[in-house]
This record gives sequence, structure tokens and C-alpha cells, in this order.
Amino acid sequence: MRENAKLAIMFADIAGSTKLYETIGDAKAREITSRCIELLGGITKSHGGQVVKTIGDEVMCTFPSADAAAEASVQMQEDVAAQAIRWGTALKIRVGFHFGDVIKENNDVFGDAVNLAARMAAQAKGDQIITTGDTLEVMSPHLRMDSRMLITTTVKGKSKPIQIVELTWGEEEELTVMGGLSPAIVAPKTTPSMVVSFNDEKVILSETQSVVSFGRGSTNTFVVPDNMSSRVHSRVEYRRGKIYLVDQSTNGTYVMNAKGQQTFVHRDELPIEGSGVIGLGRIVTPDDPLAVHYKQ
Repeated sequence: MRENAKLAIMFADIAGSTKLYETIGDAKAREITSRCIELLGGITKSHGGQVVKTIGDEVMCTFPSADAAAEASVQMQEDVAAQAIRWGTALKIRVGFHFGDVIKENNDVFGDAVNLAARMAAQAKGDQIITTGDTLEVMSPHLRMDSRMLITTTVKGKSKPIQIVELTWGEEEELTVMGGLSPAIVAPKTTPSMVVSFNDEKVILSETQSVVSFGRGSTNTFVVPDNMSSRVHSRVEYRRGKIYLVDQSTNGTYVMNAKGQQTFVHRDELPIEGSGVIGLGRIVTPDDPLAVHYKQ
């Protein structure tokens, strides 16, 4: 029987499972991944969701609301992190979900929302929960508070740009006061800031403006018109008191600091501080017109 419905579609899978098998051996890795998948299924059901299928080390499930999916995803990350310590592994999961219209048929679901949820999961790294801006809008305010917009980008099959959002979890709500000191004499937490500029444009990156993006695509903060640059190439983001360069490109990103030290980043992230220049897909110098500059 075919039926139309509005559901949250989620994909959760084990990050780096191939490395896990190489590190601890086939038998133990198989046991741990099976226990992890079982844990994810149990959390899904406890939040009113339904496991649609498991594909290797990935679970596909549905939830009646965006809130239920968000709450389940946070519990998944927290419980897996706790169990990984007990299992003696560095096991991590990545989660992506989207709320939208689907077609239910023969205990499976189909439609654009399913495809978009899968793309959100593909964007996530280990320990991350990724969803869309549209999904965030229908979530309760207390859940929206624990989120940050990563980037607005084009997604294959969608005519309009999609906002990609991360749900944060596991962060301390308050500073721990050590040694019996009164809170009045604890040094206040400082918030770093960084000026990121390209040609005559500049953005002050801080807790308020937490992400700037670079690439050939028109949706980026800075549009870098170079054939070595991907449409959505890389970004600089403020996260938990530090500033990172995150590459998601084909050709990688080159960073040169004020001392002239070069670092190449490809599909990975790099903490940055001080000052320097960023090259999209190529090495640049400070006077290069294609150089993105950063300075604290």
C-alpha cells in the first residue's frame, strides 16, 4: 500500500569502519559494529521512530517529527561515545536527517526528502549531526538553540541553495570552578576573533559571525573566480573557542602563515591562528590576487 506522509528521515552510520576492522581485527570489529547498530535501533524506537533498514554499518530510520529525530540523534551520539569507552575503541558515528514529504510503500520510504537526508549524512563527519535549514525551522526553540549554520550551498537535484546546519551536543553548559575559587574571581572567557578578507571584502569572524566560505559558487561569502577552486571549496569557522579551516574541495586548500610555513589541507580541517593567506587549490603569496587573507 502506498501512502504519502511527512516524516523525518535519518541516516546514521559508523565513521571510519574500514579503519576499525584494520585496527582491531575482523571478529572484534564485527561484534562492536553489530552492537552499535543494535544500540542505534533501540534509540530510534525509544523516540517513536522506526528502523527502515540497515545497510552494512548504516541505519536508515524515520521519525514522526523533526524534534524526535533531533533528540534521537543527540542521544545516539552521547550513548555511542559512552559505549566506545567501554568497548575500548575510538568508535564514532555520523548522523544526517531531513524532515519533509515522503512516499511510504512496502515498509520503505521514497522521495526527495530521503535523498536530501542521505546527502546530509554524507556531509557529516564522525561525532557530527547535520540537518537542513528547512528542518531547523520546524524544530522547537530549545532544540534550535543548540545549532549553528555551516554553509549555504547547492545540492545536486535541487534548484535552490540548501542551508546546511550542525546540531551541537556534549558541550559544557558552564565553566567548572576549580580549587574552591569564588566565581567572582575566575577569569572571564575571551572570545577570539579573526578578520578574513578577499580583495576589498572582509568579514570579522567571531561567535556572532561563525562561518565564512570560499569557492567559485555564488552562494559563498567570498567568490574566488579560479578554475582550481571548487564551487564550494572551503570555509573558516569559529567553533568552541577556536578557529578552523575546513576543506571540502577537489584540489585541497593551501595555508601559509606569517612565518612562511605551508600546510596542505584536503577533506580535513586545520586550526589556524595569527595571520596568513589561504589558497584554493593552489599555493598563493600575500600579494597574489587569488589569496584569501586572515588575521587575528
